[in-house]
Amino acid sequence: MQPLKNLNSLSTILMAFTFVLMVTGCKQEAKQEEPTLKISSDNEGIDVPSGFGVLKVIDSLEKPRHIGVNAQGGIYVKLREATDEKGILYLEDLDGDGLIDKTSGFGNYGGTGIVVEKDFLYASSDEEIFRYPLDANGVVKNPESVDTLVTGLVSRRTHASKSFTLDKQGNIYVNIGAYSNACQVEDRAIGSPAMMPCTILDSAGGVWQFRNDKKMQSYAEGLRYATGLRNVVGLDWNKSTDKLFVTQHGRDMLSTLFPDLYDTKSSADLPAETLYVIEKGDDAGWPYIYYDQNLKAKILAPEYGGDGQKTAGEDAIDPVVAFPGHMAPNALLFYTGEMFPEKYRNGAFIAFHGSWNRAPEKQEGFMVAFVPFKNGEPSGEWEIFANGFAGKEVIASPSEAKHRPTGLAQGPDGSLYVSDDAGGAIFRIVYKG
Repeated sequence: MQPLKNLNSLSTILMAFTFVLMVTGCKQEAKQEEPTLKISSDNEGIDVPSGFGVLKVIDSLEKPRHIGVNAQGGIYVKLREATDEKGILYLEDLDGDGLIDKTSGFGNYGGTGIVVEKDFLYASSDEEIFRYPLDANGVVKNPESVDTLVTGLVSRRTHASKSFTLDKQGNIYVNIGAYSNACQVEDRAIGSPAMMPCTILDSAGGVWQFRNDKKMQSYAEGLRYATGLRNVVGLDWNKSTDKLFVTQHGRDMLSTLFPDLYDTKSSADLPAETLYVIEKGDDAGWPYIYYDQNLKAKILAPEYGGDGQKTAGEDAIDPVVAFPGHMAPNALLFYTGEMFPEKYRNGAFIAFHGSWNRAPEKQEGFMVAFVPFKNGEPSGEWEIFANGFAGKEVIASPSEAKHRPTGLAQGPDGSLYVSDDAGGAIFRIVYKG
């Protein structure tokens, strides 16, 4: 009986060993079948810090502006102009490799602003703000079921885009850009006097507050939350501080309009592009002043008697960060994800669209910058996070740029998405380290 007992024991061991091999093989097979992101070997030509990777999820879209990502990873894109009667695109990655497999669209209007917030998708034209209900998968199933929340906003060719953000109390904050460079009677005309007071500020040149649960609001139902802001295309509600932050496009043409006060070199650098924290009732001073990042001072605008040195605007707010002029900060995002290293947590990413008004100096921008924050305030110098979008070192005109960053969004895994309205691409930046 002993040999039979040993045989049974051996059989049991072999069966167990076979089972382990089968399970291990299944696990390995399952592991091999898991999709991996198709990160570009050269990061699509984008320079990012060590440990980060870049993939281009789609390209050749028609001027994508701001973007939003739902909890399932689907990407909503606002197009500057509607194409084939679609001004909003919904992009889906069906196989998990990070590349877009399916594109659909709706909303026959152009614009810039788009935000995914809880159970709704919010989007803007240049005159209105709309709200679409999302289903359990974060999808707009019935585009015809749309609420017009805000209507009748000022829209002229200059600074017409109505970008926006939302707070945690049910309010929408809308940029209504000034349809002017410096509030001259004849815009951008040499010798044309400035308006005093600047009547544009009654309906533009600031941020207006509306409700996100009330239909057909006009200026009468809204609140001018802040004024003296020439054009703040980038807005975000900082959830850690519960405050509004905006990025302003500074005024242009100092040397062209006032060649006796500014040379082309100083005009290429001035005034600063600025990041502000906004409280209700704030005035940032446009058009009467501008911020000089070199003098670290608010300077009286030459249209109102300034000479490039004379300070003014004692009651106007100061920026929390000042950048070189004309780089066009088009999107602002406070990072709340966990994928990136700790230094990026609650810091601000800013997408710079790139300059046009620096000639004969080379154009600058075409990048994503980062501002570290601690306790709700900038905690260090700003830095370039992602660069090389332009595709070459020296850009004489923005039309030469291969890509121009316009929008930012955070994915559910903590990825950072960057849209580009020159090449029509959307990039995804991930941390691999």
